Amino acid sequence: MSIHIHKNCTGHGCEGLCCLELKNVGVTMGSDELLHDVSFHLHCGEIVALIGPNGAGKSTLFKTILGQLPHSGSISFHRSDGEKRRPIIGYVPQSPAFDRGDPVSVLDFFAAAISDWPVFLPIPGKLRERIMTCLARTHAEGLLGKRVGALSGGELQRVLMALALEPLPHILILDEPLSGVDVEGEKQLLDMLDELRRTYDLSILLSTHDFATLEQYADKVLLLQNTVLKMGSPAQVLSSPEFQTVFHLRMGKGVE
Repeated sequence: MSIHIHKNCTGHGCEGLCCLELKNVGVTMGSDELLHDVSFHLHCGEIVALIGPNGAGKSTLFKTILGQLPHSGSISFHRSDGEKRRPIIGYVPQSPAFDRGDPVSVLDFFAAAISDWPVFLPIPGKLRERIMTCLARTHAEGLLGKRVGALSGGELQRVLMALALEPLPHILILDEPLSGVDVEGEKQLLDMLDELRRTYDLSILLSTHDFATLEQYADKVLLLQNTVLKMGSPAQVLSSPEFQTVFHLRMGKGVE
């Protein structure tokens, strides 16, 4: 297993702060080979959408990049700011469950997550201001007093993304952020992702089953089924024989 930090990122498309490169990455659990020969490059300021059937290894790949699973091959982070430290990675897991009757507010949830302040005590003004600043990054400041369990799918994603952006990361990883989100909320989230990418110079890697919106926001699409079957522009991947074989769908402007 190897994880490298490079001081400079000089490749095409790497003019920003941080990018990520995987070479021949594999993950094995017991006798099960979950990933093998996974190679791709997430350039600075790029949005890459990861697609694949259930069980294809998408969540496993995210956990591997986060350093939570042992792996073969190499994972490299290229940093143009000269820092040798591992970059900050923001992560939003798939469909976290909250009790709809839970009285915990977004303010309490955030305070517990980013500070040591006891949530049973009144939240100090400075901490409240800091939380408002965090929520404003995803236009979620209006949710401050709302119960976490009462949030809609889109509202919950905005709160979780705001938490993943504190502190501001170099790379943002989102596991199925559109799951459980209605059409209007989905559009707002996709617009917000593009805004976050531009505002904070983020590299974004996300998984999704919503193929219809890929061309609207993704720079590249990676088709995964335990290994990389196809990578390219949304049009290239959606019209590829590999996509049709995996999903039994015909999409895109033509068939390769």
